[in-house]
Amino acid sequence: MSAMANNRLELLQGTLDMIILRTLLLGRAHGHEIARHIQRTTDDLLQVEHGSLYPALHRLERRGWVTAKWEKAEGGNREFKYYRLTAAGRRQLVREESKWKQLTGAIARLLGSEQENA
Repeated sequence: MSAMANNRLELLQGTLDMIILRTLLLGRAHGHEIARHIQRTTDDLLQVEHGSLYPALHRLERRGWVTAKWEKAEGGNREFKYYRLTAAGRRQLVREESKWKQLTGAIARLLGSEQENA
């Protein structure tokens, strides 16, 4: 894989990781709830497919940023794997949000400079 493709993959994974961590800041949730929250909060603009969500959740769990536990759903007998943010995950979220703000600020400056030159 080329360095450029690898950087793009890291950016996409980092962005998805940040969005998941941010969602879990609100409290524990299972995968479907996380995907639904992201979709609803972004007015359907962002839709995280299960094929991307669950590998990301497993990656976050391996890194110690989230923990997971099988629990029965409220009012039912069905069990779901609920994810929770860890202290390390909270610290990572702060780092990711800081990087995101720097990136979006740089892009905003670029777009602003193009409008000034037009």
